[in-house]
Amino acid sequence: MYLRLMAQKILIIRFSSIGDIVLTTPVIRCLKTQLKDEVEVHYLTKTSFKSLLTSNPHLAAVHSIEKDLSEISENLKTENFDLVIDLHHNLRSAIAKKIIDKKSFSFKKINIQKWLKVNFKIDKLPDVHIVDRYMKCVESLGVVNDGAGLDYFIPTEDEVDITTLPSNYQNGYLGFVIGAKHFTKMMPTEKIISICQKIKSPVVLLGGPSDIERADSIAKELGDSVYNACGKYNINQSASLVKQANKIITHDTGLMHIASAFNKEIISVWGNTIPEFGMYPYLPSGNSKSTIIEVNDLGCRPCTKIGYDKCPKSHFKCMVDIDVEAVINVANK
Repeated sequence: MYLRLMAQKILIIRFSSIGDIVLTTPVIRCLKTQLKDEVEVHYLTKTSFKSLLTSNPHLAAVHSIEKDLSEISENLKTENFDLVIDLHHNLRSAIAKKIIDKKSFSFKKINIQKWLKVNFKIDKLPDVHIVDRYMKCVESLGVVNDGAGLDYFIPTEDEVDITTLPSNYQNGYLGFVIGAKHFTKMMPTEKIISICQKIKSPVVLLGGPSDIERADSIAKELGDSVYNACGKYNINQSASLVKQANKIITHDTGLMHIASAFNKEIISVWGNTIPEFGMYPYLPSGNSKSTIIEVNDLGCRPCTKIGYDKCPKSHFKCMVDIDVEAVINVANK
């Protein structure tokens, strides 16, 4: 039984972070394309992530906050939204819904199941990707997953001209996302170097300002066989480099999901987190261009649902024991 939609303006809420926001894009697209002219879709996020959404043609407007909802509370009221889709489901989104005071649907988290898996290795996790759990929030509107995968729209001014790269990268390259938000999601630098040494194509190192020092040490070791793009490009420009890559090697991080949006062949390397949390590469229906590399049967894994600044067991086997040859074989296939 579908809810008869009388709403004209729908607000989607997801404050952070890069990957989580990209994973909400099927909800945006399906709302707009399936309900068509009946709806005007808006989005509420943090200002630091606004650029991920401003070029999305399915959105009428993107609202943002620096720190506090008081910054835009009056604006949220005057927008007169008819429906709120809460895909964050935290205290801040609850405050936003109270300010707007209209009907809402909220994303159901699986924190208990994750806690059981992390602390007792009891597996009650649903075999459902987070995108499909996001889509459950709108199914009562008659909106269904179209199977088209994720979206990412790059502003024209942020499209990177591949001819600005060194000449040996202009005929194709492999993108290597070397960073992640947490240390325990990242391979040791020496492993990244050993992989890059055996990859047959040129390698572009991808990451943000926090990855510059690490990328510099890799580039110093490998010379012209890698191009260090870390910290030189904004997020949309980095997305453009991902889009133009032949393949992507990545940790469990935001650029992995951006690579999924461009339907890239992805080799994802997992440390303390696990794909079973439901945030592995989400590709269009029928696409199998994803390879997951992880250390299975490690008793301490997962040690957290997010990540740590150092291995709590001190051995860091989830990354130290990663099969480098497996990564190389897929990269060179």
